[in-house]
Amino acid sequence: MASDKMPKLKPFFTYYGGKYRAAPKYPKPLHGSIVEPFAGSAGYAMRYPDRHVILVDADPVVAGVWDFLIRSGRQDILQLPLLELGQSTDDLSVCQEARWLIGFWLTKGGAMPNKTLSAWGREPKYARQFWGPVIRDRVASQVQRIKHWRVICGDFEDAPDIEATWFVDPPYQTMGKYYTKSKVDYERLAGWCRTRKGQTIVCENEGATWLPFEPFMVAKSNESKSGGKRSREAIWMGDT
Repeated sequence: MASDKMPKLKPFFTYYGGKYRAAPKYPKPLHGSIVEPFAGSAGYAMRYPDRHVILVDADPVVAGVWDFLIRSGRQDILQLPLLELGQSTDDLSVCQEARWLIGFWLTKGGAMPNKTLSAWGREPKYARQFWGPVIRDRVASQVQRIKHWRVICGDFEDAPDIEATWFVDPPYQTMGKYYTKSKVDYERLAGWCRTRKGQTIVCENEGATWLPFEPFMVAKSNESKSGGKRSREAIWMGDT
C-alpha cells in the first residue's frame, strides 16, 4: 500500500460541492487504490495523492481538465498565460482544456468555468483564490505528483470493477442550486454502491430517499445552510 507520509496536495481547481476541506473528517482509505466516481475536484484523493487514483466524471469539462493536468509537466503549466483585465479565456492561445482550468480559477467554487476575471479578483488579498502567478506556480509545482493518476470521462458505472476505496460523492439529491439539474439515477447508484469491492464511503444529505442503508455516522461539523435551511451530511461506509 502506498505511504501517506508525503504532503497532501492543494486543490488544482475549485469546484462546487468539493470535499477538500472536509476530507480529513471522512474515514481514511484502507486500500492502495482510490476511485472517485463523481470526481469533481477530487477533494478526497488530494489528501492521499500517492495512492493509485482513478477519477471518473460524466462532465467532459471536468474530465478534460484532469486529463490536461495529468499529461502536463511543470513547464507546461508555467507557460499558461495570465489574463489581462477585460480579456476572456477565449482570447488565449492555449488548448480548450487549459482554458477550462484557468476558467475554474476565475470563479470561486463554481460548477462551470468562467471566462473573465472581475477587477476585485485581482486584488492582492485574493492572490491565493483566483488565477494569477501564485496559483499558476502552485499548480505547476504539483503536477508531477499525479502522473500515475487516471481519469475516465463517463458514468459511475464506467469505473473499473476493482478492489479499492470508493469515495462516492454524487450530486446531492435534495440540496444545492446546481444539484437540481442532476440526472443521476439514485436507485441504480444505490445498488451499485452495495456491490463495490473493498471500502465504500458514500456522502449524502441526511434524509435523502435513495439511501437504502443506515448512515454509520452524521458529520455534524459538515452542517451547512442552503436556501435558509440547515442540512446535515450523512456518511455511509461499507467494507467487503
